[in-house]
Amino acid sequence: MVATTFAADTPLAVTGLVYANGVAGNWLWWSFLPSGMMTVFLFARLWRRSGLITDVQFAEFRYHGKPAAFLRGFRAIYLGLLMNCLILGWVTKAMVNIISTAMGVSDAKALAICVFFLMPFTGIYVSLGGLWGVLWTDLFQFILKMAIVISVAWCGVRAVGGMPQLLAALAAKRAAAGPGASDITALLPDFSRGLTGEALWTLPVITFVVHLAVQWWAFWYPGAEPGGGGYVVQNIAATRSEREGRAAALYFNIAHYAIRSWPWVITALCSLVLYGGAVKAEDPGVNYVQVMVDLLPNGLRGFMLASFAAAYSSTIATQMNWGSSYLVNDLYRRFIVRNASERHYVYASWMAVALTLVLSVIVTAFMDQISGAWQFLMMLGAGTGLVYILRWYWWRINAWSEVSAMTAALVTSLTLRLFIDSSTAAGFALNLIVTTVITTIVWLIVTFATKPEPEETLQSFYRRARPAGRGWERIAQQTGIRAPKGELALNAIAWVLGIVLVYSIMFATGALIFDERRNLIVFGSLLIISSVGLWEVLRREKRLDSEANAA
Repeated sequence: MVATTFAADTPLAVTGLVYANGVAGNWLWWSFLPSGMMTVFLFARLWRRSGLITDVQFAEFRYHGKPAAFLRGFRAIYLGLLMNCLILGWVTKAMVNIISTAMGVSDAKALAICVFFLMPFTGIYVSLGGLWGVLWTDLFQFILKMAIVISVAWCGVRAVGGMPQLLAALAAKRAAAGPGASDITALLPDFSRGLTGEALWTLPVITFVVHLAVQWWAFWYPGAEPGGGGYVVQNIAATRSEREGRAAALYFNIAHYAIRSWPWVITALCSLVLYGGAVKAEDPGVNYVQVMVDLLPNGLRGFMLASFAAAYSSTIATQMNWGSSYLVNDLYRRFIVRNASERHYVYASWMAVALTLVLSVIVTAFMDQISGAWQFLMMLGAGTGLVYILRWYWWRINAWSEVSAMTAALVTSLTLRLFIDSSTAAGFALNLIVTTVITTIVWLIVTFATKPEPEETLQSFYRRARPAGRGWERIAQQTGIRAPKGELALNAIAWVLGIVLVYSIMFATGALIFDERRNLIVFGSLLIISSVGLWEVLRREKRLDSEANAA
């Protein structure tokens, strides 16, 4: 999971965010932590109990009849083709930038290297090794990638004279820029500039509020889906038990947010001191590659190219496996050819991989900035997240709730782009707010205007997943099966403590790097408190499970 979300695009996108909005610009993805922690403490066990192979199968597990079948096919195309090709497109765009900058070749030649070497090579081992092959290669590739990004950060700091000199140079750049610049190293936006105030290295307050208060529960985004989903669910489903599934998801969130952030951010700050502006005006994220090209010695430069090839391969490997599983298992096998041999479906999966790669190359040709692609994907899924959460905890959600939410989000976000300039941080936030409101209204109306799922379907779902909470009280009475008393409350407490834990690790590390002793004491204390609290909650939950099993 961690290796997949560490793609060739990620350091470049983070550099672009820091270039535009300072360190606080990373709240674009830091704010998804509450969603990730919901997967850990509220949904990982439910997904593991369901026994599903893909999250798209959930449609016919939770819902009934033709609407459920339509939803399954709709999501297979929507996620397996549309969303998957967007993701593969921006990852390939990042690798093109890396190759062209590092090797001094044109973008066309760099794209040819991706298309005729990296993609086929990855496609071969994905097709031969399946999920097991992807997991082991990702493990090796993650270690390789982390080694190089730490090396790049170290070389960047050394080039500017050390960390104190880096901070002094950034302060000097802010002073030279005048009152229109904010502190680039600040973790929070400059609240003195008002809700929509935009300035150099400033994240508008309205954008920050949308990120932290709305984004994590309202938006669909790969790797941080509200209610869990995608390749995260696929990996949870591959574990041996509910406890292992949760542990894997917990480690993923700690590594994703707390371990990886700062090497990227430090290199981005060094690039501002070393180059001042953007090496490539259309994509300031290329500054990250330029740091590697200029500062790494020859041997490490080759190691750098190998590590980014690994980063690229680890992501497209999972996306290939994930996308082809949707197209074959949830579309082709379910609706087109139902009773063929397993060999036939293996061949079909190879064709699905090839189709996805061809379409992703076409998408790459139309990509501009990588961080802009991140934002575009968020807008397409704005407002759908609450449905994915409530479908586990409220019996009244039906198949048309999900269909209407995805359709409304897609149509609304694309329409608003014609009237709102989403390239600015404030315009992006406004688009997300309006899309979320409209999408939520639409799916609520559709939910109550359509029939609920049949009692038999609801009871079958409840017997297998056993979700806690009052949303299933009526079904629990009918089945005579009840979740352990207090389970949902303990899960909610663990969720809050998990969020505090990961943010404390991340911000304590930042305080140590920037020599902010007060923040180090504050976040270090929160880290200790949240760790002890989480241990105690999990211990009580284990005892609760034992009592329920004994009963």
